[in-house]
Amino acid sequence: MSVQQIITTLENLEKMHKSLLELAYKKTEIVKKGDMEELDVMLKNEQSHVAAIGTLEQQRQVLVQDYLNAKGIATTGTPTVLDVIEVAESEIERKQLEEVRKRLMLVIDDLRKQNDLNQKLIFQSLKFVNMTLDLLRPQPSQINYSGDQTRNAVPKNSSFDSQA
Repeated sequence: MSVQQIITTLENLEKMHKSLLELAYKKTEIVKKGDMEELDVMLKNEQSHVAAIGTLEQQRQVLVQDYLNAKGIATTGTPTVLDVIEVAESEIERKQLEEVRKRLMLVIDDLRKQNDLNQKLIFQSLKFVNMTLDLLRPQPSQINYSGDQTRNAVPKNSSFDSQA
């Protein structure tokens, strides 16, 4: 088995993550505009990207596991690209793997930061909406008993005298 298949899969993962990052940038602008219909379309598009990334990630895991098994190396847990880098046959393969891994990690880090920003923006928008709704809703009168009233006070407008 060749390391080239793993490199190709990692490059495809990088492309998909970059595409998802572009969607995250667009989502930021959509949230700023407050366009809910466009945000809904964006979320569906993101879900399809995430599904494709999940498929590529499974493929990467299988390729890495097969490569390590072919080398006679048993792994515990999920096999990683670092495991492959450690046992790669040539220095060229190691360099290629390290480079594509580094690029992928940078894109994932940028994506994480952008998603954090989007989450904060959405949370602020939600707080604003809730505050606006609170201002528009009529405030209920006090439901609890207050300490001003006496316990056995007789209503003044009553025509029935319970003392008699």
